Amino acid sequence: MRNYELIYVLRPNLEEEAKTAVLDKVKGIIESSGEVVKVDTWGTRKLAYEIEKLTEGYYVLINFKSTSEVPKEIDRNLKIMDNAIRHMIVKLDEK
Repeated sequence: MRNYELIYVLRPNLEEEAKTAVLDKVKGIIESSGEVVKVDTWGTRKLAYEIEKLTEGYYVLINFKSTSEVPKEIDRNLKIMDNAIRHMIVKLDEK
């Protein structure tokens, strides 16, 4: 299994239940054939530039280990979610 890092940004005006639902969905995808190492919720922060007329976003960072198929599935799901503004998945170097 490889180490990955996922960061995603949600709309800042979402209800707490919607934020939790997105996190649970992503965790479920990861745990289908991998494991969540660490979840770090950064909360609402100012965006570097305006996206869809928004100046703030709700940030979540997840470190996980999985097969190479899981990041593709996470990417596919986050692209079709209306609540997700941006996301990025990075493969970490083996140490």
